[in-house]
Amino acid sequence: MAADVMTTPASVSRRLPLAIFLAAGLMLGGAAASVWLKPTKMMADGKPPVVLHTVVPESFGDWRVDPSIIPVLPDPTVQNKLDALYSETLNRTYINPSGQRIMLSIAYGRNQNSESTAAHRPEFCYVSQGFTIKGFGKEHVALPAHSLNVVRLEAQADRRIEPITYWVTLNEEASTPGLDRKLQQLRYGLQGFIVDGMLMRISSLTDLAASSGGKPDYRLHDQFIADLEKAMTPGFRPRFFGS
Repeated sequence: MAADVMTTPASVSRRLPLAIFLAAGLMLGGAAASVWLKPTKMMADGKPPVVLHTVVPESFGDWRVDPSIIPVLPDPTVQNKLDALYSETLNRTYINPSGQRIMLSIAYGRNQNSESTAAHRPEFCYVSQGFTIKGFGKEHVALPAHSLNVVRLEAQADRRIEPITYWVTLNEEASTPGLDRKLQQLRYGLQGFIVDGMLMRISSLTDLAASSGGKPDYRLHDQFIADLEKAMTPGFRPRFFGS
């Protein structure tokens, strides 16, 4: 049977400095890498500034602003957080000649490199106001030049039922929250860019008596999205709808 190898105090003391040097080297290397990889280039500085209330038209196609209905807004606590995270927000209701209404909510931020802006997503914003949320997954909206990936939801509070469509953008790329967005954020960050972007949310109202209890009809949403994209100034269009 092989004899046990005894570890002497002298051998331990010889190994300690090496371990300390290795640990210190790893810590210093990690700190240097974090500084080197930290994004520093603000992409928004190289593009025309986004002023939502002027860039987004008040009337287009068959749609006009209707000031009588205000879209669902976050509670004051969440709103304070959003004011710190986003550069601008816009909330409007539009109406067409048939009396159909679409509520538009946009949040634009110059720094979209993290998930900290998730507070404005309908899943959180509506729940904070007492709504329950039903999800219908992700779908595609066909636009003239490309297909737009969106999330479909339905929010309900008492008799108010609100079908919701939303998507997010990074730079001039549209996506939905999840792995795709995180990969985009990582790609921009590794290139040293602090990327700007938006959360685009549209919704409509359905009375409880008119609801079938199934999936809402989102065709009005799709038409509004197509009409708004067409009305946008071409230079700003990809920043709202991707390309």
